[in-house]
Amino acid sequence: MEDWRSRHRPSQNQAGNVIGKRIAGVGMKNLSPGRSPPKPRSPGLPVRLQKFLAEAGVASRRACEQIILAGRVAVNGEIIRRLGTKVRPSEDRVTLDGQPLKGRRKLYVAVNKPRGYVCTRRDVHARRIITELVPAEWRHLYSVGRLDQESEGLIFLTNDGQFSLRLTHPRYGARKTYEVTVEGKVAPPVLPRLTAGVSDGGEHLKAEKARLLRANNTQSVVELELAEGKHREIRRLFAALGLEVSRLRRIQIGPIRLGELPVGKWRALTEPEIKSLLPDI
Repeated sequence: MEDWRSRHRPSQNQAGNVIGKRIAGVGMKNLSPGRSPPKPRSPGLPVRLQKFLAEAGVASRRACEQIILAGRVAVNGEIIRRLGTKVRPSEDRVTLDGQPLKGRRKLYVAVNKPRGYVCTRRDVHARRIITELVPAEWRHLYSVGRLDQESEGLIFLTNDGQFSLRLTHPRYGARKTYEVTVEGKVAPPVLPRLTAGVSDGGEHLKAEKARLLRANNTQSVVELELAEGKHREIRRLFAALGLEVSRLRRIQIGPIRLGELPVGKWRALTEPEIKSLLPDI
């Protein structure tokens, strides 16, 4: 992969298209080369204090609860120890150990993940991590769900916990579509077995839809749609049917398709795209 860092311009997304007057969820104007994204604009709606701290990058939400209980956080000069206290980021002054904090603007980024990258912000095994593919200013973003190291395709990065929850929790049933390359020929009778599901490791694995795109004696390509993403579910599902996955690529999340976004590149989601994924955002 080429070294994008030496020529990165924040005003141009990694698909090679100039970002327009607004980046959804970012609200920035076109940026000249070398400039960082603009400072966040805090939302006016009240949020729980621990959520505000987590979104400001202090720590995880659970760790922020302990920070509040320890009496290290003040709102408008008053020490707060009660969990669930709500603040208005646009109006209230929040400090941690006497230092003021500001909330972060919510960001929504689509990435075409290459093989060999892991979906984490830190890796003890020194593997490549997905946040290396976005500007340094956005390294605090986290992936919405996971694609394993050998899988590729569409994945979102964000700092919006509600957005992530709506796309990953099984109760919301967000659909994801995958293009799966399998060794050998997949016969049509296999497709209903994929949608009926199999039992593996005490879990029921199944696809909502399965479609054979093409097949020959050495290789087949199947399109699968899933409503719930269990650990390595697609690979396990095919393995249970005696088939080996040689390539796994996610091509769609909800109504958002991977499209022509090059491998290893990113683009900001548009406002209509965000609203289609999270109507009440």
